[in-house]
Amino acid sequence: MLSNSNDSTSPVIEAIPFSTTLLVRDTCLCLHVQRAARALARRFDNAMKPIGLTNGQFSLMMSLNRPQPATMSSVVNLLAMDRTTLTAALKVLERRGLVETGTDPKDRRGKLLRLTNDGMTMLSAALPIWKRVHAEIDSELGEGGPDDLRKALAVIR
Repeated sequence: MLSNSNDSTSPVIEAIPFSTTLLVRDTCLCLHVQRAARALARRFDNAMKPIGLTNGQFSLMMSLNRPQPATMSSVVNLLAMDRTTLTAALKVLERRGLVETGTDPKDRRGKLLRLTNDGMTMLSAALPIWKRVHAEIDSELGEGGPDDLRKALAVIR
């Protein structure tokens, strides 16, 4: 519950002008990137919904598309996510039979991750969808736009 208490023991907090709210809305890079990321995620989620994948699952599965099984650390670093989030995402894909985890023979504490045959089939079905949507977005960004955006985001990372 909000209170407009003018209790003499409460510190006086000066109101932030609404113009400051508008300034943050219009200039905050974090807000703009978050909004764009959510819009991109929705767009890819909607496109991949017919085959039963989310954009996050596609990215995770693509990160496992490599000649040798991946370590948890390599996937965490590539996707810039924490281990807990990765573990939760992997469990969903494991239950669906798309990903397998095994013990790393070089480090019994570590896990190795790989796509199953069903996972590779699903990833193969998702790739043309990703290519189509990505081409649409690249076209909307115009000549040089996608590369400029990737460069700007790399600077922030």
